[in-house]
Amino acid sequence: MNLNRIKLIDIPKVHDERGSLAVVEKEAIPFHIKRVYYLFDVPSDSYRGGHAHKKQESLILALSGSFEVIVDNGKSKKRIILNKPTQGLYIPTHIWREIDNFSSGAVCLVLASTEFDESEYIRDYDTFCQLKGDE
Repeated sequence: MNLNRIKLIDIPKVHDERGSLAVVEKEAIPFHIKRVYYLFDVPSDSYRGGHAHKKQESLILALSGSFEVIVDNGKSKKRIILNKPTQGLYIPTHIWREIDNFSSGAVCLVLASTEFDESEYIRDYDTFCQLKGDE
C-alpha cells in the first residue's frame, strides 16, 4: 500500500458572526460512516493507535488542540500534524497508525467505515510487516 493514498481532506465550513460550523456529509469523505469515536484527556506523553485494519477506512480529525499521526505501510513512515477541526486525515486499509504528541485539551475524532470487530485489527507490528511482505 502506497502512502500516497493517505490524504488530508478539507471539511466544508460555514462561518458567520455566531461562529463556525463544519459539516461532514456523504460527499465529504470516501466511505459510509458506520462508527464514530473520540479520544480525549490523553496525557501528552502517551500514544494511541498502534494497529492497522484489514477492512476499516478511517478519517481522523483534531476537533480541539493538536496531535501527530504516524502512518506506516511497512516500508516507509510519514508523520502528519493535525490541528484544524476542518481538516481530516484519511487512512485506507492496511496502514499502521499511531497517534502521539497530544496537546493539552486535544480531542481526536475518528470516523470509521466499519463497526467494531476485533478480528479485523492487526495489533502486532511484526505480523503487520509480514503481511505487508506477502502482498
